[in-house]
Amino acid sequence: MIAVNIITVVAAFISMEGVAWFTHKYIMHRLLWRLHKDHHKKESRGFFEHNDFFFLIFAIPGMIGLFFGMKNNFNYLFFVGLGITLYGIAYFLIHDIFIHQRFKIFRKANNRYFTAIRRAHKVHHKHIDKQDGECFGMLWVPMKYFRKNTNARAL
Repeated sequence: MIAVNIITVVAAFISMEGVAWFTHKYIMHRLLWRLHKDHHKKESRGFFEHNDFFFLIFAIPGMIGLFFGMKNNFNYLFFVGLGITLYGIAYFLIHDIFIHQRFKIFRKANNRYFTAIRRAHKVHHKHIDKQDGECFGMLWVPMKYFRKNTNARAL
């Protein structure tokens, strides 16, 4: 039973990358561009952005899974909610702290994977209109961003 629960957490975590990619590309860059555009077009409004509302939108399914899973003797919903929540934590650490430096920590992490994540995200941000762009995911990075000379000017 423990193995099934671990597999459920890992599967939910991995699935969230697909959900994040889809939501970023088709919801944030289209339907809800009004909330997301201040993340691409920096306007000095302070620490928070309208884009931060997406944290709540993504947190709700995780909280629902955790809540109803606990109410039902820690059934599969709890472990799905846990996977979603762990992805949210990873997303926050990588996107808000590591890439955008909203808190000034993790500045010196420069292994190949983290450098590729930074490159891909900077390429995504060079497009400031809602229909443009590439690299809508967060943790899965196309291989071309692992090459040292790829988009070096975007760094």
